[in-house]
Amino acid sequence: MIPRYCDRCGTELGERHVEGRNRKWCPSCDRLVYRNAVPTAGVAVVDGDHVLLVERAAPPGEGDWTIPGGHLEVDEEPRVGAARELEEETGVRAPPGALTLLEATQLETFEDKHVVSVSYAVDAAATTGEPTAGSDAAGVEWVHCEAVAARPHRPHAPRRASAAVDAIGD
Repeated sequence: MIPRYCDRCGTELGERHVEGRNRKWCPSCDRLVYRNAVPTAGVAVVDGDHVLLVERAAPPGEGDWTIPGGHLEVDEEPRVGAARELEEETGVRAPPGALTLLEATQLETFEDKHVVSVSYAVDAAATTGEPTAGSDAAGVEWVHCEAVAARPHRPHAPRRASAAVDAIGD
């Protein structure tokens, strides 16, 4: 969400051109108010040419299928957060040390939310637990990596599913 008021004093924000772009500025505090991307992490569990997907149960993207993942906690390493999110959303546990880095990238803006996402993959053989939909998932399924795009999905899901299968391989 684009801030309209200063988070320190409550004054309505203006704009200033700084460092090559227009930025929000508080005239009372005489300071820039930065708008930074939210850090997230996720992990694709791979079983041959299938990837474990979750169906989002709540906005944003309710009904979309995607790789399990979510927001990082303030003091959380991305690998640890990805493993935590996997367990919360699917009941499947993966040791953070078993995760293979796929990418760190800015995802497509969704409802004015900017996200930087760190993505991992893990072989299903390195995990424990049976997939069950967690509190923020409407469903969880093993999906052939080439079939991800045929479902309602987050824009990055087909690319990540394919990259995960390629990274883990048979």
